[in-house]
Amino acid sequence: MANLFEQNRNYVLGDEELNLIGDREKLAQWRHKGMGPAFYKLGRKIIYRGEDLNAWAEAQRVDPGHGRA
Repeated sequence: MANLFEQNRNYVLGDEELNLIGDREKLAQWRHKGMGPAFYKLGRKIIYRGEDLNAWAEAQRVDPGHGRA
């Protein structure tokens, strides 16, 4: 799979690229519920690593034709 995010980049809330997976409120809900991609919380700052975002996105992949006879 082609990466949706740059592997070696850190993303912070407000980065436009994060809108691919959800808006700021959705990401906050997921963090509160222990869902969504892995993140770092440094003080009040939330940081997502590109490689974690790509791994999470790949895990969400659905192949509708898989398993059909």
